[in-house]
Amino acid sequence: MPMKENFLWGSATASYQCEGAWKEDGRIASNWDTYLHDNHYENGDVASDFYHHYKEDIAMMKKGGQNAYRFSFAWPRIVHEDGTINTKGLDFYHRIIDECHRNAIEPFVTLYHWDLPEYLEAKGGWLNRDTCDAYLKYAEICFREFNGEVKYWTTFNEPKWIVVSGYLVGNYPPAVQCAAKTVQAAYHMMLASAMAVKKFRELNIAGTIGIVHSYSPVNGVDNTSSTRAAMRYADNFMNNWVLDTAAKGEIPADLLDALKEKKICLSFMKEADLKLIQSQHVDFLGLNYYARALIKPYEGGETSLIVNNSGSKAKGCTTTRIKNWFEQVRDPNSEYTEWDTEIYPKGLYDGLLMANKRYHLPMYITENGVGMYEDVSAGIVKDDYRISFMNDHINALMNAMDDGADVRGYFAWSSFDLYSWKNGCEKRYGLVAVDFKDQNLKRFPKKSYMWYRSVIEKNGGNILRKSYK
Repeated sequence: MPMKENFLWGSATASYQCEGAWKEDGRIASNWDTYLHDNHYENGDVASDFYHHYKEDIAMMKKGGQNAYRFSFAWPRIVHEDGTINTKGLDFYHRIIDECHRNAIEPFVTLYHWDLPEYLEAKGGWLNRDTCDAYLKYAEICFREFNGEVKYWTTFNEPKWIVVSGYLVGNYPPAVQCAAKTVQAAYHMMLASAMAVKKFRELNIAGTIGIVHSYSPVNGVDNTSSTRAAMRYADNFMNNWVLDTAAKGEIPADLLDALKEKKICLSFMKEADLKLIQSQHVDFLGLNYYARALIKPYEGGETSLIVNNSGSKAKGCTTTRIKNWFEQVRDPNSEYTEWDTEIYPKGLYDGLLMANKRYHLPMYITENGVGMYEDVSAGIVKDDYRISFMNDHINALMNAMDDGADVRGYFAWSSFDLYSWKNGCEKRYGLVAVDFKDQNLKRFPKKSYMWYRSVIEKNGGNILRKSYK
């Protein structure tokens, strides 16, 4: 059965990963600019240069049949340290939104996709309660400026990844490794999200507001009581502190108890803020799905969190173990990418049904894709592996909808090749190829772009179906 006629078929990007123009038209430095420059890592100074190619890129989305585009505003383009508004930054996003509307594409806007202004990072970043207030002012500027032009808003993209990577793993800015600071940063980010939802409602902004979560549905290696307990720890760590807090206003009580057992001080959680969180629920959930989490009980050793940011050079190194809580394991029967991401479409089906039962909210798959090494020098990319990946995941989504899940859109990650954080530009996700070695950053559609266009034309009717029952 094809999708409903109003289903959103789109693709997604993020400001730092695609815009480039890092010092143009009043944009100030972000935490990522400073972190990558200071450590001499590959950076997003140019990235896909969407700042100068946006008309071409949006036209390509239109030709690909897409009716929605998920992108983020860059906070450093909009608000300067002294609080002044950079009108050139706002004008840029007006141009993007206008171009979307001209092409019958629905803008789906994320306020924060990890690029914090450096002046706020220097003052403590998400460890500082003042950052919540600064975020609220930034959100209000955007709400007022684009009210009526944007129907779909999300407060944050993937709080889990930016908090865990920035404050626990230490491979993202601010490159800290401290459990207590991780908890504090996580709390402030969820508080800021609730504050923005409250302001959105107070201003009577047209449209709906949600949050985007990096969703890792949790499976266990068996059904023993010890595995089920480990799964609950893992679910709290990976999912519930974001989704329960945003959708139900509840920070999981057993998670708070477990943190206290680890001697983590929670005195920064103020009663007034907790009441605000409790009262402000999102309208929908954006779920970014790449893989599930297969969990076994903790067996021993210190907490270890290793992320593969080097592809084939570090394949197999990824480790997730939280002392006394759980361990994540690899399924020997599954296929994995060069970056250690399991390819497991059924996890999307399972996860959508879990979230539908738990939250009873509309859901959008706000990211889904596969990162691969690809040679674009020949001017053609026959990415049949991406077609297979997308078919199987859209099939999983459709199966979940058949079983009652309220899913209203699918966004492929990504619209075109872009800068993939610490993985640089060699990890390619795009439906459209970008030749980063070409002076003009030449673009051309991959085979998957053509295939996705045909899927959209038939509203999912040509997806090869497979049942999980």
